[in-house]
Amino acid sequence: MADDTTSETTRDTTMPDAAHPTPAVSARAAGRASGGAGGGASSDSTFPRLLASLATTRARDTALQEKRYGIWQPLTWAQYNARVRDFAHGLASLGVRRGEIVAVLGDNRPEWLIAELAAQSIGAAVVGVYPTSIGEELHHILSHSRARVVIAEDQEQVDKLIRLRSETTASGDVLPLETVVFYDPHGLEAYTEPFLRDFTDIEAQGRAWGEEHPGWLDEQIASSTPDDVAVICTTSGTTSRPKLAELSHANLLAMAEHLTSIDPIRPKDRYVSFLPFAWIGEQMLAVACGLSKGLTISFPEDSSTQKTDLREIGPNVMFSPPRIWESMLSEVQVRIDEAGRLKRGIFGWGYAIGDRVAEQRIHGKASRFNPLYWIADQVALRPVRDQLGLARIDHAYTGGAPLGPDVFRFFHAIGVNLKQIYGQTEICGIAVVHRDDDIAFASVGTPIPGTEIRISDDGEILLRSSSVFRGYHRNPEATAEAVDAEGWLHTGDAGYLDDRDHLVVIDRAKDVLTTRDGTRFSSAFIENKLKFSPYVEEAVTFATDEDITAMITIDPMTTGSWAEHERLSYTTYTDLAGKQEVRDLIAEEVLRANEDLPESIRIKRFVLLHKQFDPDDDEITRTRKVRRSVIAERYGQIIEALARGSRDVTLRSLVTYQDGTQVERNLVLTIVDMSTFRAPEGRGRRPVWSGRR
Repeated sequence: MADDTTSETTRDTTMPDAAHPTPAVSARAAGRASGGAGGGASSDSTFPRLLASLATTRARDTALQEKRYGIWQPLTWAQYNARVRDFAHGLASLGVRRGEIVAVLGDNRPEWLIAELAAQSIGAAVVGVYPTSIGEELHHILSHSRARVVIAEDQEQVDKLIRLRSETTASGDVLPLETVVFYDPHGLEAYTEPFLRDFTDIEAQGRAWGEEHPGWLDEQIASSTPDDVAVICTTSGTTSRPKLAELSHANLLAMAEHLTSIDPIRPKDRYVSFLPFAWIGEQMLAVACGLSKGLTISFPEDSSTQKTDLREIGPNVMFSPPRIWESMLSEVQVRIDEAGRLKRGIFGWGYAIGDRVAEQRIHGKASRFNPLYWIADQVALRPVRDQLGLARIDHAYTGGAPLGPDVFRFFHAIGVNLKQIYGQTEICGIAVVHRDDDIAFASVGTPIPGTEIRISDDGEILLRSSSVFRGYHRNPEATAEAVDAEGWLHTGDAGYLDDRDHLVVIDRAKDVLTTRDGTRFSSAFIENKLKFSPYVEEAVTFATDEDITAMITIDPMTTGSWAEHERLSYTTYTDLAGKQEVRDLIAEEVLRANEDLPESIRIKRFVLLHKQFDPDDDEITRTRKVRRSVIAERYGQIIEALARGSRDVTLRSLVTYQDGTQVERNLVLTIVDMSTFRAPEGRGRRPVWSGRR
C-alpha cells in the first residue's frame, strides 16, 4: 500500500579522477488521449537536456529571479545553465558519481535548483529534505539515502548537520556525510570544520575542473536516460517513517505533459516558489512543468515578505496545499471584519453575485457577458483577488489533503479558477484533476490523460499511468506492496466514482468509519467542516459506538484578532484557548458545522487543546497532515475523557522557561458538551466571508 502523500539506484564508478493482488473491478474511468508535445519535452528528454535547450533558444529570457534587499535579481536561462554546469563539475570534483544521491536541505532559493540540475547532469539524483527537519527524521533520510554530499542553505541548517555528525560519531553510528556545501554564508565566517564548503567556491572549483576535463559533462548528459532517477521525494509518513520514493525524468515529464494538455502553460507565465522543493507538489510544477514549458520562477525574499512578493509578481499558475488556501480565506475574513459597514456591505453584495455566477460557470452555463457580475467584480471581487496576489491567476490547484467544499466554493465565488487535484508522491503528485467547465466541490475531478482508475472490491482507489514511480529507495518489500504485477498503484485511499465519473475520495481506507445506522463517513470530512471556521486551525475527530467527539486547536491570529475586538485580554496561546469566551466562540462554530452534517455524525463534545500541533513533536507531518496514531497515543487521556462525557480533564504539563528552568504544573481543560450549549438569542449565521454573525 502506498504512503499517504504523495529499488536502489545503481552506482557507476566510470568517472575521471576522482509484489501483488490483481484488482477485481475493471476500469470505469481513464484519461483521454494525450495531445502533442506542447512545445516542451520529447520522449528522450531529461531535465538537464531541457535546460540546455532553453539556454539556447531563450538565452536572454529570465529563468529565475530572487528578491534580495527589496530588489528582484534575475537569472537568464543562459546564466542558469552556466551555473548548473559549473556546479555539476564541482560535484564531480568532490567525487559524486553516477547513481549516487545528493541531499539538499533548505528553503527555496536558485541554488536549490542549481544543485538539483547539477546532480542530475552527472547522473546523480537529489533528495530534498524539509528545512524544518531535525534529529531522527534528518538522520533517517541522510543515512537511508547514503548521501555523502549535502547542500545546506544557511547557518541554521549547517548547525543541524554538525550536531548530527558529531552525535552519530560519538554513538558509533556511521553517517556517510563527507561534505556540506552552504549557499548563505552569513554567520559561518568563523566556522573551521574542514568538511564545510561555500557554494560559490564549489562553482569556481568546478569551473577549473571542467577546463581540465573538456567534453566530460556533455558526455554525462548525453548518456543519461529518461528512466534514470531524477528526484527522490519523501512520502508524508503519517503512519511510519517517511519512505523515499524514486521518480524518474520520464515519470515527472509525463505528468507535466498530461497536466498541461488540459491546462496549457505559456512560456512567459510566472510562478512563485515558496513551498519546499522537498514536497512533490513543488517538484511537479516549479521543476517539471517549469522546465518543460519554460516558466519563470520567482523566489520571495523570506517568509515575512511572501504575501507582498506574491502580490507584486501576480503569478499565472499556483499550486498549494489546503492550509495555504484556508489561511488566505482567514485573512480575508479578518480584513472584512475590520472594514467599515459600507465596505462590508459592498463586498457582501458582490460576493452573492459572484457565488451565483460561479455556480453557473462550473457547470458551463454562465453567459458570455453579465454586466451585473462585471460591476461586482470591479468593485468587490477583483480588489480581494489583488490583495491575495491572485489577480492574474489562470490555473490554481490544491492538493496533498482534502480541501473543504466551503473553502473551495469561496474562491470560485471571488473569481479564482481553483481546482482540486488528487495524487500521491508515488504518482508524481497528480493523477486526477477538475476541468474548467466540470467542477464539483465534493469531488477531485477526472483522470488526467494517460491515467487509469480502478476501484477494488474493498473500495480502494487504484491508479495506473506512466508517472507511477520506480519504487521506494532500498525498500523492495514496500514497493511490492504499493505496485502490483499489472502496474496498478495501491493508494490506500477509499473512494468511488460518481454518476459523472468524478472521483470522490472518502479518506484513508483504514480511517473510514461506520456509524451504528450503517452510515460510512470520513473523519476528514467532519474535520474540514470545522476547519472552515476562521478560528479553527486544526481539528481531530474521534468516534465511539455512541458519539463523535473532537479535539480542536484555535488559530492564534484570527482568534487573537477577535479577542482584541471583544476587549478580551490574554497572555499566551494556552491562556487564550482556556478562556470561557473562546470556548463559546468555538462552540458556535461547531454548532454551525453540525447543521451541515447528518445527525448520526454530528459532534457531541469537544475540547480546546492547550497547544498547537507541531511537526517537531511528530503530531503533524511537514505538510500539515495529522499523525492520528501519535495523537491517539499522546492525548489518550483527553480522548478517554471525551468518550466518557467528563466535564473536564487534568493534564500534567512540563513548562520550560527561557533560562532553562522547568516547572511541572496541572492544566485543566474544560470539555464542552454540545447537547447543553445554546447560541445567544438572535445570533444569525455568519456569512462565508466573515467571522462575524
